Amino acid sequence: MTFVFVSGNAALDLTGTLQWRGTTPRDQLADAADLRRWIDEAGLLSDGPGDVGTRAFTRAVELREAVYQLATDRLAGRAFDRNGLAVVNEVAAAPGRRFELTDSGARLHGDVFAVLADLAAGAIALLADGDVVLKECGRADCSRLYVDRSRGARRTWCGMDECGNRVNAAAYRARRRDRT
Repeated sequence: MTFVFVSGNAALDLTGTLQWRGTTPRDQLADAADLRRWIDEAGLLSDGPGDVGTRAFTRAVELREAVYQLATDRLAGRAFDRNGLAVVNEVAAAPGRRFELTDSGARLHGDVFAVLADLAAGAIALLADGDVVLKECGRADCSRLYVDRSRGARRTWCGMDECGNRVNAAAYRARRRDRT
């Protein structure tokens, strides 16, 4: 299983690791090893997160759910959930990753807690920016959230590979069926 990074924000990509929330949820983060793999695939640390223990895994899942709650609160025009705010603000208060410039480019150093701190800070920046167009995928089964940076903010689904192609293929099949 590979992870999908189409949300335009790493914290939103983390929320997408719990797929199909409204129908038959599928959690891609079953354990600490999955979290380590997600951090590696996201490219959030140059040398990987090192040991990802139970405490870090539990905190990552708490952060994932808090960010999802806060983002859906924003989408619905509601006041932010107090528990979600507490989790995100607490995680963001920890020291983040360290950046180092080398001849071959930038290197990112830290542990899983530094990654989580930066994810929380990124979520805060995103959710506090009223100009950012935040959306939920238009495909009925998908609950992925994403930043719509398309021209005119007309993007309808999280990504073409997973949802866009399925929606387009279903529409094509329906048109063919209607013609016969």
